[in-house]
Order: sequence, then C-alpha cells, then structure tokens
Amino acid sequence: MTLTDTMPALAVVSEVSFSHLSDLSLPFAPPSTSALDDAALLSAQRSVAQIRRRVDATAAALAAEIEHRSRRELGHAGLAQRLGARTPERLVQQLTGATSREASTMVRVGGMLPGSLTSGSDPAAEPDPHPWLQEVGVAVASGHLSLEAAEAIRIGLGVPDDTVSVESLAHAAATLLAEATTLTVEKLAARARDLRVGLDLDRVAEREQFLRSKRYLHLFLQPDGMTRLTGLLDPESAAIVTATFDAVTSPRRGGPRFVDPTLAARAEQIATDERTTEQLVLDAFVELIRIGTAADTNVVLGAKRPGIKLLVTDKDLRQRRGVGFIEGHTEPVSIATIERHTCTTGVIPIKFDTEGEILNLGREHRLFSSRQGIGIAARDGGCQLGDCDRPPSWCEIHHIDHWTRDHGSTNTNRGILLCRHHHMLVHNNGWEITRTHGTTHFIPPPDIDPHQKPIRARTKSPALTRLLST
Repeated sequence: MTLTDTMPALAVVSEVSFSHLSDLSLPFAPPSTSALDDAALLSAQRSVAQIRRRVDATAAALAAEIEHRSRRELGHAGLAQRLGARTPERLVQQLTGATSREASTMVRVGGMLPGSLTSGSDPAAEPDPHPWLQEVGVAVASGHLSLEAAEAIRIGLGVPDDTVSVESLAHAAATLLAEATTLTVEKLAARARDLRVGLDLDRVAEREQFLRSKRYLHLFLQPDGMTRLTGLLDPESAAIVTATFDAVTSPRRGGPRFVDPTLAARAEQIATDERTTEQLVLDAFVELIRIGTAADTNVVLGAKRPGIKLLVTDKDLRQRRGVGFIEGHTEPVSIATIERHTCTTGVIPIKFDTEGEILNLGREHRLFSSRQGIGIAARDGGCQLGDCDRPPSWCEIHHIDHWTRDHGSTNTNRGILLCRHHHMLVHNNGWEITRTHGTTHFIPPPDIDPHQKPIRARTKSPALTRLLST
C-alpha cells in the first residue's frame, strides 16, 4: 500500500510528489498548492500532519534502538562511541539534522514505544521504567500523538513518589490522551502540570522552590563586541518582568486605547518608534538597571510596582493549603507566595468561593504609603533579619500582622523592612515576628530551632542607633 492509497486527500496535490516522498533516489520539491480549494487544502494539511506523526514515530523507534546499542555498559564498543559520537543523542542529531532537544526527545519518546527494549515489552529486558506512560507510547506508535505532545505529558506528569502512585499517573496520562486532540502542545503541557499539582498539593512549594533554583542570567562577550544575554526566569520572576515589558511594548502590540491625552500621546510615540519591539524591551531593561543603581539607598525603591494579578480560592487561602496562580502564567504557586505578594507588591488577591463567585476584594489602604515607607526605611535602615546588610532600596515592607490571615493594619509600627530573600524565608518557612513596645523579635520555626528562641532585631539606621544610645 502506498502513501497515496492511505492518504487519498493528498493525491489532489500531486501524485508524483508522493512517490518522491518514499523514493529517496528521486529529486524532491514541495507540491504546488494554489489550485486547491479550502476544503482540500485543510484536508491535505491534516493528512500530512498524520504522515509526519508516523514518520516521527519511526524516527523515535530508530533513535531508541540507537540508544540501546550505545548504552553505557558497552563503553567504547557502543554504537555511538564507535562512530565518534559522545552520546547516542549526539549521533541521532548528526544523522537527522535535528536540534539537540529534538534528538533527546526522539530517544526518550522512542523508549516509550511498544516493542522498544526499554518499554518493558520484552520479558528478558529490564522492567518498564515508566509504566504509567504505556498508553502514551501506544498513541505515538499509532500516529495519533506527536513526539512533542508525548514529551509534554512525560515532563508535566513527572515520576511516581511516596505520595503519587503509578496508577494515579497512569490515570492522569489517560485523561491527557483523551484531551490531546483539542489542545496545543503548550496547553497540553500546562494541563499535565495541573494534573500533577492536583495529585501532589503538599509539594507545590517544593516544586516552586525547585523552579526558582534553576533561574540564572548569563552575559557573554562576543567577538564582534556585542554581549549576548541568556537566562531562565522562575514563574514569579517572569510575572514581574513580563508585566513590566508588557507595559513598555503594549501600544506596539495592539494594547488598549487611551482617552487621557498624555497616555494616548505616549502610546502613539511607542507605536511609531523606529526601534523594533525587541530593541524597546532591551532599552527598557538597561534603563531599569540604570535607575536602580542610581536610587537613593535610604528610600524604599519602587513606589509603583508592576501590576500583577493573583488568583486564589478563598478556601485555599483560609486553610493555607493548596495553590494560587499569577494571571497569565500556568505554573501554580504556593499559598505562601500568594501571602507574600499580598503583603508587599501592591496586590490584593481576587478571591473565589467554591462556586466560582468573586468574594470581597479586601479592605482599602492595604499598602503602606510612600511617606510611611520613607519613615520605616529611616527607622529600620535595611533588612531587619540577622546580620543582613541589604539597604532599604533592596527591601520590601512586611506586615507583621498578616493582612489577609490576621486582619493586620497598615501602620508604621506594624511594618518591618525585609530584603526579598528574607521576606521569602519568613513567608515560606514559617517564621513569626512579634513587636512589643518598639522591640521586634523573629521566632524561628521548630525545624530551625526546636526551642524557638526569639531573635531580637537590631536597627541598621545609624541615626536611630545614635538616638537610642544617648
């Protein structure tokens, strides 16, 4: 049976070209498509996509076999090393012209396919290392699921542990397979992460910290004198950066129209700027760095912070268990992160009840005013936890009495300066803060100090230190 027999919709494009698909000795060029009507065009595109999935499944099976013949225990006798490739993925990349990521995906997904030596189908082989993905492998092998979709499911669901069983992950994988035809790969990946979070709510904070640990920024000086910047942002950092850059480029990308003449003029100026959108973003980044380095260290920096919306259910917030979301981002964040943002970044959570109705958005005047911030900065002189030397411009104002949980007030005697690192520590690790008659103490969690001995905060303000000493 030929490709033309199995894909009749494609025959209208060019029968000759299909013979060229399978006969590699013949020259090939993509067929002409201008004569197709809309229905035939869409039908042909769908059919070509199915052919590609079948070809990719074959490529993955071959890649898995290359990986098996290059396995570590074979050493230099392995296929890849005999041919001068350091790894089987590198050999696959050389043979296919794929990117490093694509070659790795071929090898990994190929190991899921029925009949592969890593899928567990051979009784003499090692046990299947990922039995919860068996049906995913079947879907790839049958041409119904792409390699990219299978990889998104694999990464999103993760692996079993002491709280999430193989059976639970297999059920989640079946759910994703049923939904895969209606979702893009990006949305499928987000859906997979959501299902994993639902199975493992108690480890959301751990997952959040893991992603944060992967953040980085590198600067590389190139031979032509330019500097290349690369990096990864954790979801929370990405939300702040994205909100800022969106504000810079929104008029260029079809953002809102403004009635206010000043705002309208600014939007028009950005829309007609000769710089590319990418150049606008880079220039905004450099300007933010310049402003930050020139800031007065005795003043809390950032009176106006990027607008970030946090979404959380009222039940999760009250019980302090579950997850929240930063609007525009699919990766969940812990309740501790929601509380920390509520405390400092100009965000009031939009809370939902169990039926999806919006509850009261909260009391007014939750944020410390700029004048209160200046006073707190002058009093504290910097981060108050331990010997931290971060100045006020590096700090955020923490509500000693949590605004949401303890109905705290926004008074200067109930605010304290903490750098971002220590602010995260206080919220995420269970530290408590007390202030009585102007004296502040940090109470460590039991896992840090079983006796929870209070640690007295000392002002970093030289003026206040002098006043208290006289």
